[in-house]
Amino acid sequence: MQRKNTRQVTVGGVPIGGGAPIPVQSMTNTDTRDIDATVAQIMRMKDAGCDIVRMSIYDEACAMAIGEIKRQSGMPLVADIHFDYRLALKAIEQGIDKLRINPGNIGEPGRVRKVVSAAKERNIPIRIGVNAGSLDKKILDKYHGPTPQGMVESAMEHIAILEELNFDQIVVALKASNVCDTVESYRLMAEKRDYPLHLGVTEAGTPRAGIVKSAIGIGALLLDGIGDTLRVSLTGDVVREVETGIEILRSLGLRRQGMEIVSCPTCGRCNIDLEQIVYEVERLVGTVEAPIKVAIMGCAVNGPGEARQADVGIAGGKDKGVLFKRGQQVCAVPGDQLASRLAQEILEMTGAGSKR
Repeated sequence: MQRKNTRQVTVGGVPIGGGAPIPVQSMTNTDTRDIDATVAQIMRMKDAGCDIVRMSIYDEACAMAIGEIKRQSGMPLVADIHFDYRLALKAIEQGIDKLRINPGNIGEPGRVRKVVSAAKERNIPIRIGVNAGSLDKKILDKYHGPTPQGMVESAMEHIAILEELNFDQIVVALKASNVCDTVESYRLMAEKRDYPLHLGVTEAGTPRAGIVKSAIGIGALLLDGIGDTLRVSLTGDVVREVETGIEILRSLGLRRQGMEIVSCPTCGRCNIDLEQIVYEVERLVGTVEAPIKVAIMGCAVNGPGEARQADVGIAGGKDKGVLFKRGQQVCAVPGDQLASRLAQEILEMTGAGSKR
């Protein structure tokens, strides 16, 4: 797939747009004023592969915590701010790497100028975030509800305010809980400006439904070549958001990171406990960071062929399995040793075994 050309901005050393690798983002759900809890959660995100972390900044104490959180975590941080320009200024003073604030909601032009001037001085990007659930009443009246066209018009109004101040370090997001509206909004926006786009289906729900909605919406846009960074929004553990975002990119070949497992759904021909083997392999080597494709297949019908397409894999048989390595059969392995032997091969091939 060919990605659309967009401008590039930098968030704490991480490039967004301009053909750069697509960063995965998430957002803390701790009380930002609780520095220890917030840093602990950010470190879990970081360990899961998160590239950029957003925090809700809703009062001065939150803003004042930014500097210490940044110092302890070492992660690129985004301040999520609504309406209060003073919090944006304080966040900038504290070393925030990016602002999520809509200039049209700040108030009088002088306030906007102050924020833009401070952001420009420190080369801090501003993300305009339009949500279907919070559109201005005049736009809702004009389009008879929260439509993709209305979301784009809202974004363009915010963009115009920044452009009039000669500010172009802009990232744009247009999110709805409805997948089709989200996709259509981004497609329309991609035709109007070349600012990098932050993808996501907002308020996607619990992992059961939210992962599906996010994968469909974000995946459809990425297949169109649209999108420069993403966040999966789920109700629950923020680490799940990161893991899902990375899996979306992996499935489209847009990120090679860690272990990718290809495993069959099983059928009556399967004579090994394939599900348990997959879980055991993930438990033993799920934290491997080097890219490696692993096939765990249940029988000899499709198993050997699928395993040969992977860096390493097994194909099950009657109480045993065959180990494949880079397309070549290596040896037969007893069924009760399949998980441990495959894990051993993965560690050796990635160099992770020597670190243990």
